[in-house]
Amino acid sequence: MTRIVINVEYFQITAETFFGFAALFVLTKVLGKTQITQITAFDFIAALVLGELVGNALYDDEIGIIKIGFAITLWGVLIYATEVITEKFKGTREVLEGQPSLIIRKGQIDREALKNSKLDINQLQHLLRSKDVFSLKDVEFAVLETDGTISVLKSFAQQNSTKADLELPEQQVPLPRCIISDGEVLWDNLSEANLDREWLQKQLEAQHFNSPDEVLYAEFEEGKSDLFIMSF
Repeated sequence: MTRIVINVEYFQITAETFFGFAALFVLTKVLGKTQITQITAFDFIAALVLGELVGNALYDDEIGIIKIGFAITLWGVLIYATEVITEKFKGTREVLEGQPSLIIRKGQIDREALKNSKLDINQLQHLLRSKDVFSLKDVEFAVLETDGTISVLKSFAQQNSTKADLELPEQQVPLPRCIISDGEVLWDNLSEANLDREWLQKQLEAQHFNSPDEVLYAEFEEGKSDLFIMSF
């Protein structure tokens, strides 16, 4: 009898885990990628609460799949309603999403903005180094975004020259396509590039590969005749 009860408990935990995972996955798809790539303070809290709802429910014998589904759905509705509100009413965005802070203006650090953003000089330098900036004197403007990252506009002397600055003729920019990844051929990408199996095999043989299994990564770029290949 004890073994049967234990098996039932494990089955219940397994079912609730799969259901919680599926529900959160669907909810993330519905709410969009911003829940992952552009996490604001509100989004961070929302993610924590969702995780707690599912995590706590898994080990509570009195909470079943229906209650988990209801809690996740209700929380999802609240998040979606908040997103709609911020889209329709601009005045709510500062409260719910925050706003960027200009912490370096014309080469000078705005001490008040730095203080309000709860940043010190060491943290500011860390954020700048993540943008390949190792000296404060190279920065003309720096904006602390709502997701905690920093956007940097370098001073004129430190900006990279573009082809437009050099007055070079315009050329079409090709989109590289991954053809082989981890030994697997991406046939859709091969077809979209108007290439076939025979062409791929010739490319492999020309670079001394017998089959795609030997290739870690292969990339094709329009306008070039050869396939770029990296082996395992």
